[in-house]
Amino acid sequence: MLERLDDIDWSLLTHAYGPADDVPDQIRNLASPDDEIRIGAYQELYASIVHQGSRYEATAYAAPFLLELLADESVPDRPVLVEMLAVMAVGGDEAWLPDTFPVALMREQARGGEAVRAAAPKPNDPGYDDESSYRYVEALSDEDQTRYHRHIELAVYDAVRAGVPLLRGLLHDPDPALRIRAAYTLAWFPEDAADSGPALLAAAAGAQESPEQVRVTATALVAASLLGHRPAEDLLAAPDRVTRWAAAVATALVDGEQTPDAAVTELLGWASGAPRDQVPFLDGNLAGLAGLVLERLDGRHADRVFAAWLRGIPTVSGNDALTMVASALRVAFPEPPVPAGLAYAHLTEDQRRLLAVLARSPRAWMLGQHRFGNFSLMMSDYGLSGNRDRLRAYVNGAVRSART
Repeated sequence: MLERLDDIDWSLLTHAYGPADDVPDQIRNLASPDDEIRIGAYQELYASIVHQGSRYEATAYAAPFLLELLADESVPDRPVLVEMLAVMAVGGDEAWLPDTFPVALMREQARGGEAVRAAAPKPNDPGYDDESSYRYVEALSDEDQTRYHRHIELAVYDAVRAGVPLLRGLLHDPDPALRIRAAYTLAWFPEDAADSGPALLAAAAGAQESPEQVRVTATALVAASLLGHRPAEDLLAAPDRVTRWAAAVATALVDGEQTPDAAVTELLGWASGAPRDQVPFLDGNLAGLAGLVLERLDGRHADRVFAAWLRGIPTVSGNDALTMVASALRVAFPEPPVPAGLAYAHLTEDQRRLLAVLARSPRAWMLGQHRFGNFSLMMSDYGLSGNRDRLRAYVNGAVRSART
C-alpha cells in the first residue's frame, strides 16, 4: 500500500508552509494502529494541505493516496478520512449551501490558470523562501489570482472526484458513520449526479432502526437533492423529526417556488432554532440550513420566515447565530450599507424589528465566552455597529448613527 508515494518529488511541491516533503510520512501515518500517531498526522495535514480550507499544489497529489487508504478496509478512522477528502474537494460547505459546488463556473474561471501556476516560483529556484509563492500571487492581477487559485482548487477537486465510484460503494458499508460521510461528500460532485442521485435515494430508503440510520437517511436525502433528485413525498410525514427536516429541505431545494406547504411548515418549525445533530451539512446546524432554504423561496412565506428568525436569534450563538442573522440581514437590508446618519425611526419596519431583537440578544454576539469577531464584522458590512451596546443606544435613540 502507498508504494508510489516515493515516486513523487514532494520537495518540489508546496503547501501552506512551503515545500511539501513532510506529506508522505503524514499520509503513511494515517494508517498507523497508534491513535496518537494517526491523530497527529490528521492535524498536520489539515494544517498544511487544507490550511483553513485553502488548497495547494501538494493537495492534489495527496488525494489519490488518501483514496487508496480509503479503499482499504483495514485502515482505521475511514469516516475521518472521507471528511478530509470533502474539505479538500470544496473547502467549507458554508461557502456553497444551499447549492452544490458550482463546478461549471469554477472551470470557466480557471481558464488560463495552468500557465499562471506554471510560472510560480518553485522550491528549487535560486533564492526561494517560504514567502516566495505568497509574493508571486500577491503581485498578480485580480483576474490572474482567480485563475491561479481556481486552477489549483480544480486540480484537487478532480483528484478527489476520481473517488466518486468508491464513495458510492461506501453507501453500502456496514459502518453508518462511513455511509453518512460518503453521502455528504457525493453531494459536491454535480457532474456525477445521474449516477449518484439514485444511489443516494436508495441509501436513504433503509430502515430507520437507530439514530445513526436516521442520520444516514437525512444526509443522503439532502445530498440527493443538491444533485437535483427529489425525495418521496411521504417522507414529509415520517415519524422521525430529523427525517422530516431532511425531506423538507430536499423537497424545497428541488421544487423551489412550488414547494408544498407541508415542507414549508416543517422548515419554519426548524428555522427559529433547534439543537444541532450529527448531520454533516453546516456542521449539524439544521436550523441554519432550513433558514437558508426558506430564504430561497418566493415571497409567499416571507413574513412567516422573518418572524421565525426573530424568534430564533435570541436563542443562538457562534456560527449558528452568524448563519441565522446573515439570512435576516440579507432580507431586511437588501441594499446595504445603511446610510450614515440615518435615524432608527427612518428604517423600514422589518429593519427596526431586526435591530431591536439584535440589541437585546447578547448571546447572538458571542462565540463561547468571547465576543465573536466575525459577527461584528458582518454587522459592520451592513453599515451597522459591530458593538451591541452602541447598537442598543441607536435603537433607543441615544445616538443617531447606526455605525460603529
